[in-house]
Amino acid sequence: MIRVAKILGLASALSLVAFLPATADEGVDKAKENLANYSKIPDFVPAGEPFDAKACMAGKKIFTIPASSAIPFIKTISDHKTKLAQELGFEHMEWENQGNPTQWIQGMDYAANNGFGLVSLLAGADPRFFEPQVMQTQAKGVKVVTSHLTGLEQDAPAGVDAAIAIDYHKAGELMADWTIAQTDGKTNALVLVSTEALSTDSLVAGITYAFKEHCPDCKYEIVNVPIVDWSTKVQPTVAGALQSNPDLNYVIPIYDSMSTFVTPAIAIAGRSEQVKVATFNGTPFVLDMIRAGDVEIDIGENLDWIAHAMLDAEMRLLCDMEAVRDSKVPLRIFTAENIDEVGNPADPAKGYGDAYVEGYRKLWKIAE
Repeated sequence: MIRVAKILGLASALSLVAFLPATADEGVDKAKENLANYSKIPDFVPAGEPFDAKACMAGKKIFTIPASSAIPFIKTISDHKTKLAQELGFEHMEWENQGNPTQWIQGMDYAANNGFGLVSLLAGADPRFFEPQVMQTQAKGVKVVTSHLTGLEQDAPAGVDAAIAIDYHKAGELMADWTIAQTDGKTNALVLVSTEALSTDSLVAGITYAFKEHCPDCKYEIVNVPIVDWSTKVQPTVAGALQSNPDLNYVIPIYDSMSTFVTPAIAIAGRSEQVKVATFNGTPFVLDMIRAGDVEIDIGENLDWIAHAMLDAEMRLLCDMEAVRDSKVPLRIFTAENIDEVGNPADPAKGYGDAYVEGYRKLWKIAE
């Protein structure tokens, strides 16, 4: 009986060890391991079966409402969708706007009354702000989707026909993990978010998950700056944080177009050597900021790949195929070590290989 008790005691001790939190060094190692998985050229993975895109899209029209045409990241995706639609022989129209929900609603009305078969709410145009208009548009036979708005774990919002998702959670993890790895678990960060964008929820969940799992002693403050206020409020927000927090070592603007207002505040404060910028999206001008030494890391998405993936999913829905949830758009880490791969100046389609170009053309049956 004593021997059994000793064995049970040993088993209990081993179980307890299994549930103990990781040490600081283990957390840093796990962060580095996660980062290593996203440092290479990604593979192309199709989101569905091949189909004759030209044939099924003949006579059909897609209408894209971006969160804001003033944000280079989003504008580039929309422009690339237009070029692809021209290649495939159908009409694609972008509703230019400055990020005001009233403008989004006007776009919905235009699409519903001008023969468009699908409205794509792109990268932040959130249907929760105008759910009645979504239902009115759908009642006229128009499909409404969100594209590049939700994370893989998030449900389709406001009754839309489909939510074509991105792994925002992983992007959030990678931003946090980078700071953990670079500081040996001593991150002290300002995280800038825009809560009106639904993708923010997933990105922040990824950031908080990484810090909880890999560096519970790391410090970070989350501050909301609405998209429409980036040009006026990001720089003073960063300046205030730099003044009040002398130990700050990272600013994490979760959307990289915010960086253009972050880096001047750091430079003016004379803290460029102490305070680094880690961000997400892979917008070309921000990738060029890595080359200039103003941004340390950008968790990149190929904007041309995104345009292909969003259009692929939207065409499938218009062609009465199964809705796509996971767009299969990959992430890649860009730093000073590999920034030359994106070209100079940065090209939105470089640095990710070109397998996706041929891949989508075979998928759409426009190439052998």
